[in-house]
Amino acid sequence: MLARLEIRDILIIDHLALDFRAGLNALTGETGAGKSILLDALGFVLGWRGRADLVRRGAAQGEVTAVFDLAPSHPAFEVLRDAGLPFEDGDLVLRRVNTSEGRKSAYVNDRSCSGAVLRALSDVLVELHGQQDDRGLLNPRAHCALLDAYGGYSDLIAAVRDAWSARQAARAALDAALETQKTAAADEGFLRHAVEELDALDPQVGEEADLDRRRRLMQGAEKIRDDVARASAAMAEDGAEGRLTDAIRWLEDVADRAEGALDAPLAALSRALVELGEASDATAAFLNGLAFDPIELEQTEERLFALRSLARKHGVMPDELATHAETLRVRLEAIDGGETRLAALQVELTAAEQAYAGAAQSLTAARTEAARRLDAAMVSELAPLKMDRAVFRTEIVQGDAGPTGADRVTFTVATNPGAPSGPLNKIASGGELSRFLLALKVCLTAENDGLTLIFDEIDRGVGGATADAVGRRLQALAAEGQVLVVTHSPQVAALAAQHWRIEKSVVDETTLSRVVPLDPHDRVDEIARMISGDRVTDAARQAAEALLSAA
Repeated sequence: MLARLEIRDILIIDHLALDFRAGLNALTGETGAGKSILLDALGFVLGWRGRADLVRRGAAQGEVTAVFDLAPSHPAFEVLRDAGLPFEDGDLVLRRVNTSEGRKSAYVNDRSCSGAVLRALSDVLVELHGQQDDRGLLNPRAHCALLDAYGGYSDLIAAVRDAWSARQAARAALDAALETQKTAAADEGFLRHAVEELDALDPQVGEEADLDRRRRLMQGAEKIRDDVARASAAMAEDGAEGRLTDAIRWLEDVADRAEGALDAPLAALSRALVELGEASDATAAFLNGLAFDPIELEQTEERLFALRSLARKHGVMPDELATHAETLRVRLEAIDGGETRLAALQVELTAAEQAYAGAAQSLTAARTEAARRLDAAMVSELAPLKMDRAVFRTEIVQGDAGPTGADRVTFTVATNPGAPSGPLNKIASGGELSRFLLALKVCLTAENDGLTLIFDEIDRGVGGATADAVGRRLQALAAEGQVLVVTHSPQVAALAAQHWRIEKSVVDETTLSRVVPLDPHDRVDEIARMISGDRVTDAARQAAEALLSAA
């Protein structure tokens, strides 16, 4: 609940601090005394849209602080957790500053925060109801959620959300498959040709490097073969070997007559002949190793060039051609099997749509039953508010499908039997609208869920027994929580557990507004003023005392 509201230099308030309690809190005062300023200030600290010129004239900045006393399970703590802001169970302190230049800054528990965080907190902290309220019961966009909360079928809503998510996922899968099929079909000719071309070449990992090595070897052999062949021929029998043999024969023919002088040359020549034979054999072997087929070189070069050309064509490295071929083959298979896949996805989507339709239909039935109960409850609430001839109806019509079903819910009224019905804010007059809103809030609020309810002159245009009935319902709403009411009705004010009077005065030619907490004696005077006007009579005081006694 709202425990404290402190305002500094806002409009005609220089400094004001109000400590609120649980139950019904009434704010009264003359017209123009500044009751709306309190709501403007509270709306400002909660991040609501409002007046831009809030700072009091002559002040450098205006500031509003709101302190809320919350239960440990209050949903405000979940908002803080999502925003990454620190918190402790208990007090929640909101502060917002507005400079005279128009700059705004906001703080939660003394940590800077955005206006969006304030507004998210306001949704779970405060609920404002008034004749021009577009944040609460008058907003048709909120009617479906209000009916759902009243109906208490959260399991059906969860089932619809799950079915909607499955339906959307199935639709997305089918759409993606259709787009893939469309794109792939446009490339089908290229894919078939590319796969056939790659399959025909059958590239292997490491093949390009092996072909390049073999090609270089064969090209090198062609260049040195001639010189090696000439060297081999020079060492053959008709070359060096033949000459050495002739030399040895010639020396052996005369060696016996040289008295041993030719023994050493003959031995050297014999050794040289052996060495020459070995060199000749090794050279011949090397020459045989250099043998190659020119056709093989041509074939090697053709395949090497084909691999490199195809790699450039597909923008990959030669060793990646095999993997690339498999990728293209998968895409081609997707085209060939695409129709089967599309048919399967269509079956899944149809099943998901049927499941969603069934869940949404069950939710519609539950909403219809809840609407019937709400309409009956409204009949019981409107009668004591002197609107027993009015007709309230919860209309449910088919709308666009979504995560919360396919229903559009609108609260409609007809002020008299036979009169045309229509939305709350377009049919009911000011006083009637106030009573409709109060009756609806009583019906919809099983418990306040930690909300502070604020009613801004919701009793306008009613008096007597009707005003008392309004007050009794506000008092009932406040029994398990907190209600703040800005009122001109003495019957409503008399029922409050806490009562303030808002008054305006002029100090040094400056208009200021202040709020005075009323003790029992002051309450009698204030309620008497509300009954009789500026001139309070004894009869008015007696009537005020009677109201307070009855309350």
